[in-house]
Amino acid sequence: MIKVDVSVFMQIANFLFLIWALNIVLYKPIRKVLLERKEKVEGLEQGIENLNINAQEKEDAFTSGIKDARSKGQIEKELLLSAAQNEEKQLLEKINKKAQDDLAQMRDKIATEAENVRISLQNEVDVFANAIGQKILGRVF
Repeated sequence: MIKVDVSVFMQIANFLFLIWALNIVLYKPIRKVLLERKEKVEGLEQGIENLNINAQEKEDAFTSGIKDARSKGQIEKELLLSAAQNEEKQLLEKINKKAQDDLAQMRDKIATEAENVRISLQNEVDVFANAIGQKILGRVF
């Protein structure tokens, strides 16, 4: 038969104290580190999203510029038809070449910027992940 005496209450008190101590010493710091890591990752993701939006805006602006340039080229073409057919042909070749060069330069620039940002963000994520891992595990790699 089980006897209920003071030792049962001592065990309950010991158990409650252990839960309280573990919460303060172990669980709260781990939750804090996980929350900080989550905030940093969300911040990095937001930065990537902002850069993607910025790149899309630049591409849209570039496309709009190309459309404007083409419409101007068409107007010039109509004006030059009345002047001379040879002159029109030479002018359109120059405009198209410049537009293609500008397009190639802008695409290269956007691709380079996006890659640089991706690499730098990836490096930062790796550094933060290692630091968090070290803090959680309490060891140095």
